[in-house]
Amino acid sequence: MAVRKSRRPAAAPIEKIIAALERAHPDAKLALDFSSPLELLVALILAAQCTDAKVNEVTAGLFERFRSARDFAEVPQAELEEWVRPTGFYRQKAKALRACCQQLVERFGGEVPRDRDALLTLSGVGRKTANILLGNAFGVPAIGVDTHVGRLAQRLGLSSQADPDKIEADLTAVVPASDQIRFCHLLQYHGRRVCTARHPACPSCVLLLLCPYPDKTPPTPAETPPQRSRWVNRQSSGSASQGRQKARKSPHGIPKRS
Repeated sequence: MAVRKSRRPAAAPIEKIIAALERAHPDAKLALDFSSPLELLVALILAAQCTDAKVNEVTAGLFERFRSARDFAEVPQAELEEWVRPTGFYRQKAKALRACCQQLVERFGGEVPRDRDALLTLSGVGRKTANILLGNAFGVPAIGVDTHVGRLAQRLGLSSQADPDKIEADLTAVVPASDQIRFCHLLQYHGRRVCTARHPACPSCVLLLLCPYPDKTPPTPAETPPQRSRWVNRQSSGSASQGRQKARKSPHGIPKRS
């Protein structure tokens, strides 16, 4: 029986990819602001279909008002909706936050569990949220596949999958556990700054020679030197014509010299 070949393009060694990204983005970090596992959990729920910058604007005041899981669990729905309205889908997010925090209070003593399986039982928490929380709040090696991580994993040939869970499995198999949290930060920064969804800046990318992505953005053609203006050409032609006329009027057929 013939062995079916993978459609995944050949990927560069993961250590070379990480080293190049480290040089390009030494400041890479999780973009959400938080000071506790609970704050990160809340921020991640609010970040769905919303920019990290907007979430940080909202949570700056939110975390002053609500300091514990019980605070979120007991606040009226309408009040919490007003707090989280700027993040979009505010009714659903407020409902998920209240339900999640009620579960934390009832089942985990108000604390965010450090176990993935336990996290996945909470309202509003999927595998991406659980992994990002584990990695950034508890330092547990994990791959959180957001839109940037997923897109770059595909372009770099690290995964041929479209399902985030399968991309996570592919990356977990090749990225050393000690690098997984940092690797996600690097991909997120590179995805925002360079390898954007629509017009990636391939010519200036540090991974250009390591990346097998077939649809790279081509270099911008060199600018064409400006043509001489027609006015300059007419002036030149006129000067030459005047010179010829003077030459014909010179005595003895010898052109006059200035």
